[in-house]
Amino acid sequence: MGEPHGIGIVGLGVISEQYLGTLQTHPAVRIVAAADLDHARAEAVAERIPGCRALSVDELVADPAVETVINLTIPAAHAEIALAALAAGRDVFGEKPLAATMPDARRVLAKAGGRWVGSAPDTVLGTGVQTARAVVEGGGIGRPVSAVATWVAPGHEAWHPHPDFYYREGGGPLLDMGPYYLTTLVHLLGPVARVSGASSRPRATRTIGSGPRAGETIPVEIDTHVTGVLEHVGGAVSTVTFSFDAAGTQAAPLEIHGETGTLSVPDPNRFDGEVRVRPPGDREWSPVEERAGYEGAGRGIGVIDHLRTGSGRASGEIALHVLEIMTALAESARGGRRIDLTTAPDRPSVVPFTPLGSWRTA
Repeated sequence: MGEPHGIGIVGLGVISEQYLGTLQTHPAVRIVAAADLDHARAEAVAERIPGCRALSVDELVADPAVETVINLTIPAAHAEIALAALAAGRDVFGEKPLAATMPDARRVLAKAGGRWVGSAPDTVLGTGVQTARAVVEGGGIGRPVSAVATWVAPGHEAWHPHPDFYYREGGGPLLDMGPYYLTTLVHLLGPVARVSGASSRPRATRTIGSGPRAGETIPVEIDTHVTGVLEHVGGAVSTVTFSFDAAGTQAAPLEIHGETGTLSVPDPNRFDGEVRVRPPGDREWSPVEERAGYEGAGRGIGVIDHLRTGSGRASGEIALHVLEIMTALAESARGGRRIDLTTAPDRPSVVPFTPLGSWRTA
């Protein structure tokens, strides 16, 4: 891959530590700049990483040493930062969702020109989802006919000291956790043709449970329980549930049902995990040996995959489609009607099994 690729990171909240863990010692990249509204955070990162400078956002985007901007800001700022970076001639990889709204997301991709736009979640490139994809592609469960995806929890105010944005437009369980599950479904079953949704908002306020604001009440401005039916172009039908209104669940994160078996897919918010298959008539689930994906991957592998392949499987086109699925589910829930989608990206190729020592050193 030649000289290390210059990376600038904008937004240094909790998730940034996971990106730094993947990227700061990888020989293909070098983190040359960091920026955050809290400049002290940028200075702290710069002190830890040789050659990294603490800059303002505008300085980072304009810096010629920055070839790719990694955008880890809150969803409401995703489009603004991405558009500025693209205008400056930089590639962009952003946290999910691609943008807070479909018009903003379309503007980002329209601005790309010859630049690459990538987006989280890149958890789909790990051995968990990719091994499941290899089983499906190899006919291990026959023709897929349906899927069930479930993520439910009490709500992020239970642990997050500043959970406000989770309960504003652009947040909620759908846009926060939905991208992991929906991106996985697109990789496994292909794009979605139409959706139907229903949702609710049982509580008008939430109480922060930890940190300096513990006990403070915040307003809930979005629906916090969302269910939906996705009709995939290939004929499979997926049922999804995302909720901040449940104590917990024993449901599997994601199951794919085929004509000759059922596939249990590990948590899409992780890069690894056990894939299991159960043929009809069997009482036991059989584990599947890892056979595809980046072993031991972490957040930021989407950028490494782009540098390795020249295209990048964690693409903006997939992220745009997933955002359309989510916004259409919300629109369907409000209007009580089935909605046809306008985007239909090609599925990326399966990631060949890539041992940790291979992708970390090359």
